[in-house]
Amino acid sequence: MAGLLEHPGYDEERLKRAAEQLPCREVQAGMLLSLMGESSQFSFSHLLFLQLPRATLSCVECVSVALLFEQVLRSFFGCDVASLLPRSPSLTDFVRIYRQQSPARQTRYIVMEKAELLRDADANLLPALLRLQELVEDNVTVILLSEIVWDTFRPNTGCFEPLLLHFPDYSKVELQQILSQDRHPSYSAELYSFYVSLLLGVFYSVCRDLRELRHLAALNFSKFCEPLAEGKVKETDTHKLWKNIEPHLKKAMQTVYLREVSSLQWEQMQQMEEETGALKGLSAHTHVELPFYSKFLLIAAYLASYNPARTDKRFFLKHHGKIKKTNFLKKNEKTTNHLLGPKPFPLDRLLAIFYSVVDGRVAPTASIFSQISSLVTLQLLAQVSHDDQLDSPKYKCAVSLEFICNISRTVNFDIMKYLYDFL
Repeated sequence: MAGLLEHPGYDEERLKRAAEQLPCREVQAGMLLSLMGESSQFSFSHLLFLQLPRATLSCVECVSVALLFEQVLRSFFGCDVASLLPRSPSLTDFVRIYRQQSPARQTRYIVMEKAELLRDADANLLPALLRLQELVEDNVTVILLSEIVWDTFRPNTGCFEPLLLHFPDYSKVELQQILSQDRHPSYSAELYSFYVSLLLGVFYSVCRDLRELRHLAALNFSKFCEPLAEGKVKETDTHKLWKNIEPHLKKAMQTVYLREVSSLQWEQMQQMEEETGALKGLSAHTHVELPFYSKFLLIAAYLASYNPARTDKRFFLKHHGKIKKTNFLKKNEKTTNHLLGPKPFPLDRLLAIFYSVVDGRVAPTASIFSQISSLVTLQLLAQVSHDDQLDSPKYKCAVSLEFICNISRTVNFDIMKYLYDFL
């Protein structure tokens, strides 16, 4: 593969390191080099190893064009230039500020992951990105990364057609080759290759994502090696090793694409299940580990789902004195909200409660919005608005009172003091 990445415009060692990060992609890497040619025009997914100026963006995190423009300017020119953007920047503002900066000595690259989400943005954004070089009059290349075909999100109004390069799924043989490179130094390459073949035999039919398979391989290898560590079997006793790991791998299928727990937590859960003789799904465990702000977002979502909106002012604004439930009661209101179930709430209400209950001041960054998306993916929040309601998404909290109380205790937050039903 190193031969395919040879190019006079780049250091041989850098090309070698890039090649090592792209196993089984010889054809695509060679095509990229042939398309981009000279070093000043080279476009490559592993720009880090070639030390080229780049801005790598996730369209999941960039929930607005303002965040997208800010990240591009910050990556290329620094925070001072990014701060020149107005509060609600337009494409014209972005182009104007970009053109005021020094021109590039070599090609600048904007790499956009999950680019299919751009079809839900402003109608002129994607066509503008495809002609960005003309708009900013600079040597800049936009690379769109997507798992769906271009035809499904091509703008109806027409646009400049990009060059398309298809990366097919890894075959089972290629996955075996790539994953076998991660072998544990304490064991032979043959043993780890056998372990990978067992892993693929269980998971290949449901998961072909390299990153997820790598995670699963690291997560379950210690269990595979238990009989070896205890001296019960030898490396050549492949049948016994398979019998030991098979039920464990089938249980681990519950975690495919669902990173609710770390490797250590998964092992602890398995030990608990073996002791109690019960097999529970991940959602049944009340000790799911979440990032710090995700916990407060989930707390805020629970309060928004079960508290009437009219009570927010008294619960979350300071200097309102003692709260008495009788002051909130409407005529003929007898049924508690917990009996009625969670109610939907808009995103702005969720964020307002979140900023009120979280310790310290938190800026509304892309990280906060991405954590909301993660809670939806984990099915701890449910999005109930239609896909066409992009400006005002609505959610419902999907966890129990016991679950949220356990989460609240981990951040020293007494949620019962803020629940309308328990005043």
